[in-house]
Order: sequence, then C-alpha cells, then structure tokens
Amino acid sequence: MGRKNRNRQRAQQDRDGRPEGKRNRDDAGWGAGYSEIIKENKLFEHYYTELKIVPEGEFEEFMEAMREPLPATIRITGYKSHAKEILHTLKEKYFKEVQDLEVDGQKIEAPQPLSWYPDELAWHTNLSRKILRKSPLLEKFHQFLVSETESGNISRQEAVSMIPPLLLKIEPQHKILDMCAAPGSKTAQLIEMLHSDMDVPFPEGFVIANDVDNKRCYLLVHQAKRLNSPCIMVVNHDASSIPRLHLEQDGKKDVLFYDRILCDVPCSGDGTMRKNIDVWKKWTTSNSLHLHGLQTRIAVRGVEQLAVGGRMVYSTCSLNPIEDEAVIAALLEKSEGALELADASADLPGLKYMPGITSWKVMTKEGQWFSDWSEVPTSRHTQIRPTMFPPTDPEKLANMKLERCMRILPHHQNTGGFFVAVLVKKAPMPWNRPVEGETPCPLMDGMCYCSFSSVTVLHIDMKCSVCYSPPPPKKMKLFGFKEDPFVFLTEDDPIFPPIQAFYNLSPDFPKLNVLTRTHEGKKRHLYMVSKELRNVLLNNSERMKVINTGVKVWSRNTDGEQFGCAFRLAQEVGHMLFSLSPEMGSIVLRYLPDPQDLDAPQCPIDLCGWRGKTSIRAFVPRNERLHYLRMVGVEVFRDKQGKRKDGSTETQEGSTKDAAGLSQEADLLEQEAFTLVQFHLKCVPDHPLKWFERSDLNPS
Repeated sequence: MGRKNRNRQRAQQDRDGRPEGKRNRDDAGWGAGYSEIIKENKLFEHYYTELKIVPEGEFEEFMEAMREPLPATIRITGYKSHAKEILHTLKEKYFKEVQDLEVDGQKIEAPQPLSWYPDELAWHTNLSRKILRKSPLLEKFHQFLVSETESGNISRQEAVSMIPPLLLKIEPQHKILDMCAAPGSKTAQLIEMLHSDMDVPFPEGFVIANDVDNKRCYLLVHQAKRLNSPCIMVVNHDASSIPRLHLEQDGKKDVLFYDRILCDVPCSGDGTMRKNIDVWKKWTTSNSLHLHGLQTRIAVRGVEQLAVGGRMVYSTCSLNPIEDEAVIAALLEKSEGALELADASADLPGLKYMPGITSWKVMTKEGQWFSDWSEVPTSRHTQIRPTMFPPTDPEKLANMKLERCMRILPHHQNTGGFFVAVLVKKAPMPWNRPVEGETPCPLMDGMCYCSFSSVTVLHIDMKCSVCYSPPPPKKMKLFGFKEDPFVFLTEDDPIFPPIQAFYNLSPDFPKLNVLTRTHEGKKRHLYMVSKELRNVLLNNSERMKVINTGVKVWSRNTDGEQFGCAFRLAQEVGHMLFSLSPEMGSIVLRYLPDPQDLDAPQCPIDLCGWRGKTSIRAFVPRNERLHYLRMVGVEVFRDKQGKRKDGSTETQEGSTKDAAGLSQEADLLEQEAFTLVQFHLKCVPDHPLKWFERSDLNPS
C-alpha cells in the first residue's frame, strides 16, 4: 500500500475509528443517509463466528449489543481541584433529576460509576448522545455537560477509550509519547495523570502528542488547552518514522527515550459499530490486511524509542486478531526477548475482558481462509504477510503469553469493542545491541554501534558522524499551516524586568522557560513550558514540526502601563501563581473554602482579575463563565429559543447584535464577574482585599 494511500486512509480515521466528517453521528436517523443503513453484515458474522473470539453461547448476545446505540459516558478531570465539586453536583443534582424521566418510551436509568475507573471519576448512563442532544427534558443536563466540557472539567469519552492511559501507570516524572494522539481524549488523560499532584505546577515529566494529520493536530491543541498544562507539546509526524529526539544533559546530548508510550494505532474500527454505523456496510477483512503492516511499523518505532524498564500500551478499537494479537506476536518475535507482555489482569479491578487468543486464521475479502503462511499462493503475497499468522513453534508461542492481551467485548459491560496489550521493555532492541568486539559510538551514549549491515535502511537515523557519512542535509518538508516560531526569552530581554518587579517574582522564577511566538514587533502573549520541554525544543528545532506547546501566562494590556507593567496575568495560570497580589492592576482572586459552610464550594477557586482605584473585577473566559457561576450557586442555561435564564431573569441574545445588544451582553458579563467577586469577598473575610466595602465595588 503506497504511502499517499496510507496517509489518506490514516487521515480519514480518528482514534475511535470514526470517518472524517462524521465524528458525532452515533445513531441511525441522525442525518441524511443514516436511516437507510441496516445493521447487518453476514461476512462480519461469519468471520467472528469462525475465529471464536466470543465465548460459546454468547454470540447472539454479542451481536445484539453491537446493534444497540452506544450509551454516553463521561469522565471528570481528576487532577483539578474542582473534581469533587463537579462529582457532587452530578450526583446530587443532575443524576437525580434524570433518573426518573422517560424519553421516547425509554426509562432513564440512574447513572452508575464505571466499576474499574478510580475514585468514581467516570460514569456510565443508558442515555445515547442522540437522546441527550434532542430531548427537551434533558436540556439542562446537556448544557451542563457542554459547558463543563468546554471549560475542561468533564470529557465525554467512550468508556473503553479510558483504559489505555490507566494501564500506563503514569507518574509525574515520566517522559511520555502519544504516537497517534488525535482527537486527544486519551492525551487529556495522560496530562491529568502527569499533574496528579496539584501542589507541583511544573512536573518533571511531559507529554509529546503526535499525529500524522496536520488538521487533526489542532484537535489535540484544543484538548490540551482546556487543561492549561506547561508540560504538553503537539507535533506533526508520521508515527511509523517519528524522529528520534535529543536532550542536553550535563553539557552533552543524549538520546531521548520515553518512560511511557501510548501506541493507539489507526485501525479498521469494527469495535465502534455501535456509534459509527456506517462501518456495518463498509466492513471487510481487507481493511485489516491493509492496516497490519502500518500498525506493526508504528509499534516497532514505538518500542525503539522506549526506555529500558519503560512501559508501552498498544491498543486498537478493532476486534480483529490481524490488527491485535498478530501485531503483538510480530513485535515480540522481532524483539528476541527484549519485550515482555505484562500481566495487567489486576490493574483495573472490575473490568471484564477476554484474554488474548493464540490461534487464528486469515481470510480474504472474498471469504477464502488460510491457516498458515505456507498455504498462501504467491499471487497473494503482496496482500497477506507472514506476520499475520500466529507463530508455528509451540514453545515460542507459549513463551509469548498472548493470553495476557485484553479484548473488551460490547455485551459484557455495555461498551464498545476494544483491544489492549501492555508491553515492558527488558533490554535494548536487537538492532541496538553491541556485537562482541564492537566499540560503542561515543557520540550516541552507547546506543549506536559501528556494524549496521542488516538495518542500514530501517534505522539510518540511529547512525552518527563517526560511523556514517550522511548525505547533504535536506530541509524538512512541512505540510499544512505554517506555525509561528517558538522564541524563548533571554537573560537580558528588556520585556521581563517590569514583569518581575510588578509581580514581585522570586529571583529563581524560571524566566528562561518563558517564550513568545514572534521574533519581531510587540509581543502580545507570553507562554511558559516546563524545564524539560524547553530542553526538547531547543535541541530538536530542525528535527521535528511543533504545532503548539506551552501555557499562556501573561497577555498585553496597555492599561497596565500606568501601574508599571503592560502585561496582565492570564486565567490559565491563576492556580499556579495565586500568591501574586500587587496593589493595583492585574491580580489573582482566591476563594478559600470554609469547612463549616457545606453549602459553599469546598475547593479553592482562583480567578485572574483587575484592581482599579475604585473597583475590582474578575476576568472570566467565555467558556468558563457558566462553570464559575454554577460553582457559586447561580444556574444559567439557554433554552431552545436562545434565551438565557438564571431562574428569575431572562435576557435575549440575538444572533446579530447592534450596539445595544453588545452593551447588554457586556453588562451581563460584568454582572457575572461582579457576582464572583462579591462571593469571593463574602466567603474570605480575612483576605487582603477585605478593606473593600461593597459600595466600593462598581460594576459599571
């Protein structure tokens, strides 16, 4: 299969197997053409009946589940301080309101926590996405989900998609690579786990999230921005040849090996039939045959860059062993003992799954079966490869322990179909090991050796100037939107002294980690990355295409010049820099919970704001406004006619606004900010702002 065709197919598949342009269609009748799709495919049924991946006597139940719409599942962003408040609101308000309803003759069941997800942070309901969007009875619940998703506090994510990040066992110091990351729901989990300790705003670890499709990289950026992390970088490369990166350590360059790698490869997506019903009519075995080679190459590239002792999770939303066990078996065989399948059976108590299979056959799209490579005619050798079959050596097969793979079937816990395997790296891959008598290359820290006779083409990037004379350098080809450069501040940059003085930053504040996106002109925004990501950026600028990184820290505000600083704090870092509180200008407002007042929020709330001579106000980003109002007990929602309600008042916001309309909306925003400040002063009487009287706060 040619690279252009592969990339085209890759671009049409997202991580859940959804065809491009149909990401949200989850049930028949959603749009034109969907009502005609019949949920039947005889070849599919014949194929999986023969492979026996479903326990005996359960196949009809399996097929019935596949024909049912996929229920909605939600995950609460666990690392945020607001997680418990969101969970409390869900359990005590919205779940209670919906559980007694009946929609289209269907009784709404009480939502239940996913038994295998920690701390009740993921919930399952029998509501489909279609019902949530369309039913007036569920309007408030739906708007709650939408607004909290936009503010990064909730993710509407398929249950099985949540499994791979959990099995990686991430710690704050881990260097993580997400190889095929878009649209980013799993990437968001990785970021959350990296920030599991909220007292450490800049963990030592980081996440590099990659995707081959330039446009879909911006879905990753959108997901990452919701979490406000300085430890995420989005890059744009073909995962099967993603470049090897370097870090500078103690004055010399070392190869970057990752502690954790998520290898969620593009797949045929037959595990997603419950939400992507066009898979029913498009499914054929040729999809898996075409993807097997690409999946194997991506997985091989992943384990090459995995640190010894590191952990890689390989996953697909396909039930097909050609994309699942066959890839794992090929990987284990290539590794010659360097890789081991980990036993993850005890890692997620409550998760029901089937163990991996050790015997399978290969079928063509015409229905012809082959049990062994020796049976495949020469005319089929370009379509069917030896690695698609299980190993023929019984001892070798037993040592692989393929039963440690995990296949999730839809009818066991009312989910989508999924496959996952956990690999641990015990030693360098065979082509990274020295041959007796060889001298390690001094420029590659022992990872490059002078004999490359068998791997010259595949591993050209591992060579160095000592043992290989490279051709003249070629400029890296860039596709898609051309990004602005990433420019780090220097020690003597004149932009920083006023900021340091105004905000009274400590001398050890990592100002060298602050960057901008322009070489020339006035800098509108200043961003910050962690120390380790700065290291990656500075040492690999010619080696990788970076789409986005860093979290916004300051934004230019000319009104601040009268107070000595033209930059105000951005809301994205309020929780990191809450101790900064200058006399005038940009400030951070912090609400501290009162354990005695159980009706008030029991978590800190940090808001960036502005203190003038006679007034104070909070800057609340548009997508977070409803969240903070909800936190202080003001419920606002929009009805079907576009009217906005808060229980007693109603404001009309037309689709086109004149000057009066804009003024009206501005007043509403100001009132909301005013409400928050009042709440802040009411609940924190010992705060330095206590000298403000209510009459001093002028919302106009």
